[in-house]
Amino acid sequence: MFHKAVLTIRHIRSSDPSRAVSSRAGNVTGRYPSRKMGHTVQFESHKVELCGIYEYEYDHNVLEYYDQPPPIKLDYLSTEGKRICHLYNPDFFVLRRDWAGYEEWKPEKELLRLEARNPNRYHRDEKGQWQSRAATDAAHVLGLSFRVRSSEEIDWTKQRNLRFLEDYLRLVPSDGAPVPFKDSEIAPIVERITRHQGITLAELLEGGASVDLLYTLVAFEKIWTDLSAASFAGEPDRVRLFTDSETGRAHGYLAKPTSSATPTLLTGAAVAAQIEVGTVVIWDERRWDIVNVGQTSVALRSAEGHTVEWPHEQFQQWVVQGRLSLVCNKGVPSHTARTEILEKASSTELGVANERQAIVLAVLAGESPAKFGVSERTVRVWKARFCEALTKYGNGYLGLIPKLSKSGRRGARLSAMTVEMMDKFIDERYETERQMGKFAAYSELVKEWEAVGAGVASYQKFMLRVAERPAYEHTRKRMGNKAAYVHEPVYWELEETTPRHGDRPFEIAHIDHTELDIELKAAFPSLGAVSLGRPWVTFMVDAYSRRLLAFYLTFDSPSYRSCMMVMRECVKKHSRLPSTIVVDGGKEFGSVYFETLLAYYNITKKVRPGAKPRFGGVCERLFGTTNTLFVHNLLGNTQITKNVRQITKAVDPKNLAVWDLPSFSDSLAAFTHDFYDRREHPALGTSPRDAFHAALAASGKREHTLIVYDETFRIFTLPTTNRGTAKVVPNQGCKIQNIYYWCEEFRDPHIERTQVAVRYDPFDVGSAWAYLKGRWIRCRSEHYTRFAGRTEKEIALASDLLRARAKGSSLRLNVTAKMLADCLGEVYAQEPLLLQRLKDSQLRDTYQPTAATSGTVPAVHDVVPFQTSAVYIDRAAQLAEPLASDVLDSAPLEEFW
Repeated sequence: MFHKAVLTIRHIRSSDPSRAVSSRAGNVTGRYPSRKMGHTVQFESHKVELCGIYEYEYDHNVLEYYDQPPPIKLDYLSTEGKRICHLYNPDFFVLRRDWAGYEEWKPEKELLRLEARNPNRYHRDEKGQWQSRAATDAAHVLGLSFRVRSSEEIDWTKQRNLRFLEDYLRLVPSDGAPVPFKDSEIAPIVERITRHQGITLAELLEGGASVDLLYTLVAFEKIWTDLSAASFAGEPDRVRLFTDSETGRAHGYLAKPTSSATPTLLTGAAVAAQIEVGTVVIWDERRWDIVNVGQTSVALRSAEGHTVEWPHEQFQQWVVQGRLSLVCNKGVPSHTARTEILEKASSTELGVANERQAIVLAVLAGESPAKFGVSERTVRVWKARFCEALTKYGNGYLGLIPKLSKSGRRGARLSAMTVEMMDKFIDERYETERQMGKFAAYSELVKEWEAVGAGVASYQKFMLRVAERPAYEHTRKRMGNKAAYVHEPVYWELEETTPRHGDRPFEIAHIDHTELDIELKAAFPSLGAVSLGRPWVTFMVDAYSRRLLAFYLTFDSPSYRSCMMVMRECVKKHSRLPSTIVVDGGKEFGSVYFETLLAYYNITKKVRPGAKPRFGGVCERLFGTTNTLFVHNLLGNTQITKNVRQITKAVDPKNLAVWDLPSFSDSLAAFTHDFYDRREHPALGTSPRDAFHAALAASGKREHTLIVYDETFRIFTLPTTNRGTAKVVPNQGCKIQNIYYWCEEFRDPHIERTQVAVRYDPFDVGSAWAYLKGRWIRCRSEHYTRFAGRTEKEIALASDLLRARAKGSSLRLNVTAKMLADCLGEVYAQEPLLLQRLKDSQLRDTYQPTAATSGTVPAVHDVVPFQTSAVYIDRAAQLAEPLASDVLDSAPLEEFW
């Protein structure tokens, strides 16, 4: 069995995904760039399977995981008793340190539906866990395990925090390198957290701590927080930070502060409490009172007078399971007192208490102490201390901390009057638009205390009380709504999941195309005014702020070129790319070039389902706004074409067109930048620009994600061959798209007959690029004089013309580079190609080159790109991105158009 499992695991690890994911039921599919796996990983649902991927990616216990492993054969019975056999593709194969097997992720509602249809396929066991008996049996035959995972298992707060911190988590090296900050910057943060264990993120930020430094320290685990407790983006005043995990988990055992007048529900841990007559029990949302505690049973009486008896063992078991809740009305020390006891304990002592807590609860649940290697006498001592602390402090965990009798402070507390006056003063006098200084406010408060004879708190106590105030309300009352905006969540969901528009700018962006409602023309000296048709625009919109990050105008219909160019424009303008890009199912978004670019820059791709326009609402809304408020007010707009019969020569948009592509592009940029960007967005309550900058400051600058817009980046946004490489043929060069390209470096005998990484420019097929000896070298085509300046679109059109001419021939025409060059020079081909050349000329005038090229671009090593799941990319052909500090040849570089 073990040998069979090893063979299966080897086969899975060496195989590509068995199928490509698809959207058939309105699900959002995509690919995630896994750093752990070194390639992109498919997911078929961004609300279920993608959450599983994040769990695998950042779980240290998970060694490897593979999407869509080879199918396994299932054999089970239908509800009618008919045998069913078929192949089945699990979602993932997961290798953990202590477990290996398949995992299937499904929404809870879908599992309930499938169970009702055929319980032999999916069912819940007696423990409430979902099972698939057929899949489990099939996995066991291979010596592996199988597990059904439900959406109910997803920790949405942790998922949200992982995505928010992912830019910093990707900084953490596998070799244990130090934090990329100076010790002098780190020390004050760690020191403050050490003094105030559990200090909130909002308090640290309010004190001037660097956002990027804090998030980096959390990612490197130099400080600890429970990622499941509160959202970094939405609840900074609830994110509590500790020096280490043991201290943080120990604080987690304490109940929240409660007043002495409020009953405290004690479930689970209260099983060891001393059961007394008069104690209130909550059972099935009804109140019962303990009226008798005997040797073998406990008697309960309901409000209606009904009496029941419980055996001690069953009573305690139900309390442990949480089915019964004991209500303690006795006063217990304040939360501050219990917290101070924890602060006296070291990290080692808290770790010991954590272990004792787990053993005590397990023994109370019926397990044997011998299982844990502890004697019964020791456990009895721990149980006694647990009960004593539960009675004395309201929490039995404190009794398990070693040397508890020497911990804690028994000094006097501030009087209730002093605290009440301090809170009232802060609320009514300090937190106002007057923005009174802390010392001045404290001086006035001292006078009021002395006037009524109340105890005077120290200045430090006053400052701590101010720091404990909610960050948002505190900032709003003192500095206004705009200043407090960074502390306020801007999007709320009815169900607790990750926000659909993200928590920050550049977390999620949408890309889409539309044909604008306007005719453009251009004037040429030899031809006069020429109508060029309607332009296509590609928008990249930030989902969080609704800001237009970049746009690209062209006369060509949407293609991979539009996708690559809008990415290039985004980097040119913002020096960064989004973490997630949402696209539709168009072919241009599935191209190898686009997939490779996303994987290289660690961008998750989500494909929204077809026939679901609301999934693309962010772009669609901006398309409508652009047309109605801008395009429809220009000469040459095509609104009248909706009523074709009413069009006359005088009102024909083609005759009224006055805009050329460069002028229209400038005006569109002004509209989006000066009007749309500054206008209040109804979904935000503020303008996209203000929402963008405010959230960017709150979520961190993330400067390590910046991308230099240099020649290497522009080369990397160029397409390549299907394999990413081309073979160097002696005396001919490398062949790309049926055209040979040559450079003198190809004469090197060490390069001849080898596969080299290549790129070609779709806007100038006369040139291509080869990656030789650590640098990009410019190559020229064999018919450079004919191909120079020609676009890929024009070459494709010439190929179509050649095939059309040979249509009557019985022989299949193989178009060669020489045939294309001759075609471009023939007179008969000039008319159909002329319009495309005019459009390309306008495109060059719109997007002017920003640099020239010398023909070589150096590159840096040790940057590992990714391979996509859909199309395998040879690792030998993967490219490295150069850095400015590694540039060896500083000669000017040329843009490709």
